[in-house]
Amino acid sequence: MDLLGDDFPFAPTALSGKHALVCGASKGIGASTAKMMAKAGANVTLCARNETALSEVLAELKTLGTGDHSLLVLDLENTQSIPVAAQKLLNERGPVHILINNAGGPPGGPLMNNEVSEFEAPFKRHLHAAHTLVQALAPSMQNEGYGRIVQIISTSVKEPIPNIGLSNTLRGAMASWAKSLSNELAPCITINNVLPGFTDTSRLASLANSIQKRTGQSADEVQQNWLNQVPIRRLIDPLETASAITFLTLPASGGIRGVSLAVDGGRLRSI
Repeated sequence: MDLLGDDFPFAPTALSGKHALVCGASKGIGASTAKMMAKAGANVTLCARNETALSEVLAELKTLGTGDHSLLVLDLENTQSIPVAAQKLLNERGPVHILINNAGGPPGGPLMNNEVSEFEAPFKRHLHAAHTLVQALAPSMQNEGYGRIVQIISTSVKEPIPNIGLSNTLRGAMASWAKSLSNELAPCITINNVLPGFTDTSRLASLANSIQKRTGQSADEVQQNWLNQVPIRRLIDPLETASAITFLTLPASGGIRGVSLAVDGGRLRSI
């Protein structure tokens, strides 16, 4: 499928006039989400630490749709800098209607091997950053009468994944946080989670390398072990995940609130 070409699943004006802030947009699912939203007509602000990588994605966005796009270089672990950056964005680019909370996961390994100090940076980068951004942006969403907040987290929310214990803990906290907020946010603001499965990204490649080093398995063996758990017998294209995320940001998705949607090819065994 060419999801940014002939197989594009949305109308080119589906998000026209909407301003989307996409965190972790320099690569992987974040970058794919930014592209999908740009193609759907949104004005996209790309957010990550790597300005060079963001600039490359920005150049591609300018070939997709008719939106006005920009970038925001921001370290999500620097919690104190987030409100300042958010206010500057609002002043310069106007209200944010769509917030995509997304950031790189922590290193793999057994949870019992993690020191308490190792929880601090991942929780700042994910939970603390997401909470601070929602506090900063939700008032403008309410004033606009439109808000869509989506977290890109993990299927480990429903079924913990072996040997990524710290990530499992963090993702569960994010899901519980979002569900709690779904009962507090204004009626015009929805908040939902997307749970990627085995997705063809550099993050998955990094986890594969970690498994190789720990077990001595070959790269092919690691990948085959993953695919054996997935009924569709392939990795997920990041644009497929981006399609689900984009759907949750549409005006027509206003009735979907507080859910965790798996995009995993059927890997989850729970209902």
